[in-house]
Amino acid sequence: MGLLDGLLGQVAENVDVKNLAAKVGLTPEQIESAITALGRAHGAPGDTVDTAAAATGLSADSLRQIIDHIGGEGALAHFAGLLAAQGGSGILGELSDLASGVFGKH
Repeated sequence: MGLLDGLLGQVAENVDVKNLAAKVGLTPEQIESAITALGRAHGAPGDTVDTAAAATGLSADSLRQIIDHIGGEGALAHFAGLLAAQGGSGILGELSDLASGVFGKH
């Protein structure tokens, strides 16, 4: 969670995975999966929330709450840019691997 917290700290003040999970009523693992999916979906065609919901199985309402807590669409765009800067390796790859391991997807 430290890596994700570090990126979140760059886009939103006073946001960390555990606090966000408590506020939204999800587990920290679900938050990590959701944020990774939102970051990936932000630059993809279609609705960001719907795409992330399909990827995670989380409700669109939960994902919108996460977006609100991290600072809205502008913060999500910044986060997506940070993920894209990693080029699919580094933090993006690590977060994807973590989410896959937690949810049993390979």
